Amino acid sequence: MLTDDSWKLLSKIMHLTGRIYNKPEHRMTLEGILFRIRTGIPWRDLPRQFGEWNTVFRRFNLWSKKGVMMEIFQFLSRFNDPQWLFIDASIVKTHQDGANVKDASKQAIGKSRGGNSTKIHLAVDSSGLPVHFELSGGQAHDVSYAETLVTSSPEAEVVIADKGYDCEALRQLIKSRRGQHVIPRKGNSKQGNKDIDWCLYRYRHLVENAFLKIKKYRAVATRYDKLARNYESVVALAFSIMWLPMWVD
Repeated sequence: MLTDDSWKLLSKIMHLTGRIYNKPEHRMTLEGILFRIRTGIPWRDLPRQFGEWNTVFRRFNLWSKKGVMMEIFQFLSRFNDPQWLFIDASIVKTHQDGANVKDASKQAIGKSRGGNSTKIHLAVDSSGLPVHFELSGGQAHDVSYAETLVTSSPEAEVVIADKGYDCEALRQLIKSRRGQHVIPRKGNSKQGNKDIDWCLYRYRHLVENAFLKIKKYRAVATRYDKLARNYESVVALAFSIMWLPMWVD
């Protein structure tokens, strides 16, 4: 899945963390991790050409502990276009193998209408590229993570979200950061939506497109990882692949 240019960039970022040694087999290890994310197969079913499955998994688990995948994502996403910021959330069903943990709530697994699930809260820039994301249980309300999405993202001129984020506290937060908000009010609001820029609101599909792109990876569309940090690493790596063309080309 990686071209020579892509691997050259990724390996350089991994070595900049100071916690990954320069070993030639790391490319095949990362290829194996990406293959597993793309197909959603169990680690034990990983084809032998990637090496021993337990070796690939141990390195993935170690890199996840060190936060290497998150650092790759943060490095690639630092040159974003913060003129507009789109926020949204998407529910991911948790597989029965991933939900088999003692305290599911601490691993960002919760109960929603579809059963055990995890929710990805995402912020994307003007180009629809991810700049920040967080995980929660599937039952969490979107607006409960809106504040951290906004404050953890670059300051934007305009923040756009759907009516699920209808909250005056959020609007005041955006204004305090010298930004404007495009958030429709619910139907029972007395103020109405006469002040909404509906033309700009139409571009909200950019954040939905980002979810569509990463959910092409089966290990993202369905959560198989028991630990939240491992699933976070999976999502971070999928978002990093979205950024790669912006750097390599």
